[in-house]
Amino acid sequence: MFQQLTDRLQGIFDGLGRVGKLTEKDVDSAMREVRMALLEADVALPVVKDFVRRVKERAIGADVAKSLKPGQQVVKIVHEELLETLGEGARLNLSGGQKPYVIMLVGLQGSGKTTTAAKLALLLRKDGKQPFMVAADTYRPAAVDQLVTLAKQIQVDYHQEGTAAKPPDICVRGVDAARAKNAAVVILDTAGRLQIDATLMDELDEIKRRTKPNEILLVADAMTGQEAVNIAQGFNERLGITGLILTKIDGDSRGGAALSMRAVTGVPIKFLGTSEKMDGFEPFHPDRLAQRILGMGDVIGLIEKAQAEFDEVEALKLQKKLMENKFTLQDFLDQLRKIRRMGSITQLLDMVPGMSRMRDQIDQDQAEKRMRRVEGIINSMTMQERNNPKLLNASRRKRIAKGSGVEVRDVNDVLKQFGEMQKMMSQMRGGRMPGLPGGRPPSRRSGR
Repeated sequence: MFQQLTDRLQGIFDGLGRVGKLTEKDVDSAMREVRMALLEADVALPVVKDFVRRVKERAIGADVAKSLKPGQQVVKIVHEELLETLGEGARLNLSGGQKPYVIMLVGLQGSGKTTTAAKLALLLRKDGKQPFMVAADTYRPAAVDQLVTLAKQIQVDYHQEGTAAKPPDICVRGVDAARAKNAAVVILDTAGRLQIDATLMDELDEIKRRTKPNEILLVADAMTGQEAVNIAQGFNERLGITGLILTKIDGDSRGGAALSMRAVTGVPIKFLGTSEKMDGFEPFHPDRLAQRILGMGDVIGLIEKAQAEFDEVEALKLQKKLMENKFTLQDFLDQLRKIRRMGSITQLLDMVPGMSRMRDQIDQDQAEKRMRRVEGIINSMTMQERNNPKLLNASRRKRIAKGSGVEVRDVNDVLKQFGEMQKMMSQMRGGRMPGLPGGRPPSRRSGR
């Protein structure tokens, strides 16, 4: 998400960085480009006008004029105004009153409510709160089956009555069932509907009145575009939504919905759906998103992803293996799987400051294909072979190639890369790589 906008903004700021002294004409020219970049990203026109006005007023002020690096000062202003537009991050209101707390999910059909319900349940459980899911979408074929399947997959209790009963009645009985199970939070998965469909909106009104939800969250597809504003306004005026969940932000999206919906409704974005996987769901951090829009990366987010995959005790064991040159193909496979779970290569590059520009130089599909090929090759080896690659003679390599559906040369390439890695580890252990653990101390003569 925001790739086109990020690229355009970086080009604009690069131009400002080459200007020694910033004039009002320079600011006007840059703001015209920013305006076009935001409109092309599907940000609503009223939001764009207000944003550009605020930035321009500050950019032609005395602080920028006196700055030694006016281009950087403008970037700082744009960053601060992006934060203003995105609003503050907000937590779920799950306090006070009688349990279970009720979260009602609403939105258009196809926005991803049922999958979001499961992702939210998983996140709540990780946070120590026992969730419960209610299948109240009786209109979409197989919606109930989908929720039941997901609930079983993530091992969360649920309530379903098929498609015959009325959704408001299902929700009320679902809350009662959650209470009987001592659940802390119940998530109501309602059917998708247009905000202009009076009859179906009346149904949501009835569910709200009878279940008294703590949160009414609008689940919106980040690729909705300009229509996002009308959708958000319609649901907010009718129901009084308390938060937004943006799904599919990893898609080929221009991202304007994130800026438009928050700015127009004043309702906070609370969560982002970052991938199709069940753990591809995270609380919204406006500062991190603003930094990524401006190509500044998201180091904290990257660290959190790494911490979720790499256990500290495991990391120390791995470090010991590396330094003792006992790193095996099985270890290599384990690390590869962890990295793949962190996200796509382009997603990870976007989170490293200054690296987002490299994503266009990388063929994402080819990179993913190569990683899957390596995984398949190692999977075709016996555990004995993974721990001792010296056993891999010509006949074994031929068997592995056949088992993983590749050529023998592909197996040879993996083993060659692994051998080079072991050689590097050996050099580190032998102290021939200064500055690394176990390396020789720097020479005094060099002045380092």
